Amino acid sequence: MKNALLSVWDKTGLVDLARILAEHNINIISSGGTGKALSEAGIEFTEVSEYTGWPEMMDGRVKTLHPKVHGGLLGRRGKDDDEMSRNGIEPIDLVVVNLYPFEEMAASGLPLDELVEYIDIGGPAMIRASAKNFRDVAVVMDPSDYPLVMDAVKRGEFSADERLSLAKKVFARTASYDAAISNYLYGLESEFPEVLTVQLRNGRTLRYGENPHQKAAVYGDKGIAVQIPIQGKQMSYNNYLDADAAVGLVREFDVPAAVIVKHNNPCGVAVGASLIEAYVRAREVDPVSAYGSVIAMNREIGDDVAEEIASTFVEVVIAPSYTESALKIMSKKENMRILYVPENEPADALRSIDGGALVQRTPEMYAEEWQVVTEREPTSQEMEAMKLAWKVCKHTKSNTIIFADSVATLGIGAGQMSRVDAAKIAVSKANAPLNGSSVASDAFLPFPDALEEAVNAGATALIQPGGSIRDDIVIKAANRLNVAMVFTGTRHFRH
Repeated sequence: MKNALLSVWDKTGLVDLARILAEHNINIISSGGTGKALSEAGIEFTEVSEYTGWPEMMDGRVKTLHPKVHGGLLGRRGKDDDEMSRNGIEPIDLVVVNLYPFEEMAASGLPLDELVEYIDIGGPAMIRASAKNFRDVAVVMDPSDYPLVMDAVKRGEFSADERLSLAKKVFARTASYDAAISNYLYGLESEFPEVLTVQLRNGRTLRYGENPHQKAAVYGDKGIAVQIPIQGKQMSYNNYLDADAAVGLVREFDVPAAVIVKHNNPCGVAVGASLIEAYVRAREVDPVSAYGSVIAMNREIGDDVAEEIASTFVEVVIAPSYTESALKIMSKKENMRILYVPENEPADALRSIDGGALVQRTPEMYAEEWQVVTEREPTSQEMEAMKLAWKVCKHTKSNTIIFADSVATLGIGAGQMSRVDAAKIAVSKANAPLNGSSVASDAFLPFPDALEEAVNAGATALIQPGGSIRDDIVIKAANRLNVAMVFTGTRHFRH
């Protein structure tokens, strides 16, 4: 390696890298803020304008867009040597470039006239040219790769695999960079742009998909998608789906809570004064379904909870943290996967359909207007039970009916074509008396039948969105049955 071109916005690790280059007699070409940082560190370099023979122009917009730069990057060693020599083009062997922070500046709310100055032109051109010619040029844009570069400089070369790996990173980065710009500009016209470009990173192949004859992979660099068990077998396709469902629901609670999920639906949810109390309650809602389930909790797991978990078959456990002794107890179940609850980073939901995708955005804050619509007001205990049931029904497949008391679900009817059938299933699943319970319905009741089914089972209060043309009929039925009913004004279909 003889020549290196350095031009970076993020100067993390720049000086240390440049010192290694200088120590190994590699000529450094640089300019602008990068050159200033090198000068301040006492590292010699050649200005780009001096190398090209052309000054920087247009407030720095044009400086590296020159044949001496791009010829040095694109020239094929052993094939273009004579042409490069005739035109005074030196081969550039190493390129260290990262791009203007368009995504960060767009998120900061800069007006468009200012934001366009953060659309990098020279940077993407240089790294794409270098990546295209990866057999002869090593290109680095991520400071985390600088140690790899330093090692290669010390031994005098990059391996073929290293060059290709670095080139792949470049094309992934320029793809995401252009996607961010495109999405932003199209988004100026509409909340959902006409053209949406999505890049999914960190892909890992899974053993199989929903079933053994299907192939699958998981992508993502945050949230549940990035979680790797600290104990147990590799996560499966279905494990990821269930873990996502469980974490989404457990985040609804501030008090100690436990959520047990089976086949993407909660089968037991409870709160308590302690985590052990919440977990045992949740498990006892439906012990049969809890076998082989995914469990999410919102407090650190200690020895008492660990002992209970280890006493049965559980596929996945997810919690914010674990005591060392709890991990040791659960290690007895060596196949049981243990994960951490990730940070909550709200994002659009993307769901594939034949020929395309659906994109959905849930506001972080949205208003529900709870209104008592019956003659009888709910008691404080009924209201607490309705609050719990309402949280659960938001995360249960439609049509759903949830029976609950103030601390736990009592019966869950999920994923039914008929709401009254969902009510019947919820009643049949109950392992505790439903007398005095409250009921939640994810959408309005078109007829009084589901209400009547709930009351026959012992329910005394019901919460639903309202909005049916037959609301008056259902309200009259509730008054006749002495049921307290609340409308929320918000539907929670989950297909």
